[in-house]
Amino acid sequence: LACVIPAQVQGATQRLLCGLFCTRNYLFVVLHLILEVMVYGEYTWEVFGYCKELEYSTSLLLLPYLLLTMNMVFFILCSKTNPGIITKSNQVLFLHAYAYDGVMFESGIECSTCKVRKPARAKHCSVCSGCVHRFDHHCVWVNNCIGAFNTRYFLLYLLSLTSMAVFMAILTASFLVQVVTLSNMMLGYYADDQGQEHPVDFFFLIQYLFLTFPRIVFMLGFVIILSIILVSYFCFMLYLALTNQTSNEWFKSGRYKCSCLHHCSRHRGYKNIYSRGIWGNIAEIVRPVIHAEKKM
Repeated sequence: LACVIPAQVQGATQRLLCGLFCTRNYLFVVLHLILEVMVYGEYTWEVFGYCKELEYSTSLLLLPYLLLTMNMVFFILCSKTNPGIITKSNQVLFLHAYAYDGVMFESGIECSTCKVRKPARAKHCSVCSGCVHRFDHHCVWVNNCIGAFNTRYFLLYLLSLTSMAVFMAILTASFLVQVVTLSNMMLGYYADDQGQEHPVDFFFLIQYLFLTFPRIVFMLGFVIILSIILVSYFCFMLYLALTNQTSNEWFKSGRYKCSCLHHCSRHRGYKNIYSRGIWGNIAEIVRPVIHAEKKM
């Protein structure tokens, strides 16, 4: 689009994107909180009351609030925990945490920005302005890097957020199904513009529900889309955790796969040497190689 967009607009857009994604800011944190307030506000205002009238279990209706509380706890822990920032004073503690694989991570490399020796699996984050031990990625939603010491909190945060969205979608969809079932709407007929009667079909049902419960249907559509995205992302992050990989390593691994019949010296095939088996990998997430208290 560069040929049709004025240079001034391109420059302004680039500065805006850099401000959003290349510097630490609380915009996405605020957006995250606004979305939760909107969804829970609608749930509390309408869905909770309607479900209560339909005699849903009170403990079932209160479960989303419990998940929200857990989510906020893990969000704060993930956001405030030092992910494993490497400095000149503590770099020695990290240098022998992991072996260098000689392909993606080579020994003797110094970070050109923060001037520390880079341990294996570490990466410099330009947003946080530091090298991070077992760097995974920088998450704008928690306004922090995901590294060795907060990966466990990030996975629990992601799990609680996914559970919130999925449970909210199931509960809201269940309410709408109850409304349709109790009213015997699917057995009825409707008249079109010409006055001809037709049996109620799926599209008419969606239109009717949207006109009757517009905010609830809109919220349901939003949490369904959100659930699909979150479930997919959580499964990906769980796969990385179970195989002891980071997002950074998974993304970069494609660059090191040799396309020749024989591995040449310049393009050696990448192999994950850090996996210790499923239970060992889970244990490493729960208790990192260098314990958080020893990193200072």
